[in-house]
Amino acid sequence: MSDAPAEPMIILASKSKARRAMLEAAGVIIESFAPNVDEEALKEGLRADGVTARNLADALAEAKAVRLSRRIGPALVLGGDQILALEDGAMLDKPIDRQEAKAHLRRLSGKKHKLFSAAVIADQGSPVWRHIDIATLTMRPLSEAYIEAYIEAEWDNIRHCVGCYEIEGRGAQLFSDIKGSQFTIMGLPLIHLLDYLRVRGVMPS
Repeated sequence: MSDAPAEPMIILASKSKARRAMLEAAGVIIESFAPNVDEEALKEGLRADGVTARNLADALAEAKAVRLSRRIGPALVLGGDQILALEDGAMLDKPIDRQEAKAHLRRLSGKKHKLFSAAVIADQGSPVWRHIDIATLTMRPLSEAYIEAYIEAEWDNIRHCVGCYEIEGRGAQLFSDIKGSQFTIMGLPLIHLLDYLRVRGVMPS
């Protein structure tokens, strides 16, 4: 029996530690590379065209998967993205600093918001599978003192998180109600993805 490491069965078009950890914990053998997509420019253009949060997440996930797939050739390449939308349709991005993170939590406090988590798989430069999942979260009313203390304690953990929380950690304290998969909240419709990988023979059935 060879002791050589198994070849990656799927390529993740992201350097996201959270998505990689989620996939590896589920037993998916992967390699990951940066897709080299100008996300901010793409977001700006799509928002100017009035795209919905759902379609924005889908478009960004597809752009990452397709761009990397064209670069590396035959392989299943997974792109993912997540968009947060308030009840009025406004979308929040990742906070640029502590002050913006606090402002985001003030906007979310006591209200519902939706997370749209999209995943797209491309093969030889073309999308072959996609899924967009939705979670609805109700944030409890947060005091200013709580927001200040939370951001100071959690900033290093949540600085790259849409919504300024990790639901698998202290962020669970922010909510009074959650509807949807925890995987979706963490940024990937994992159950649907695993089902497709079984269909493709990448995962055992």
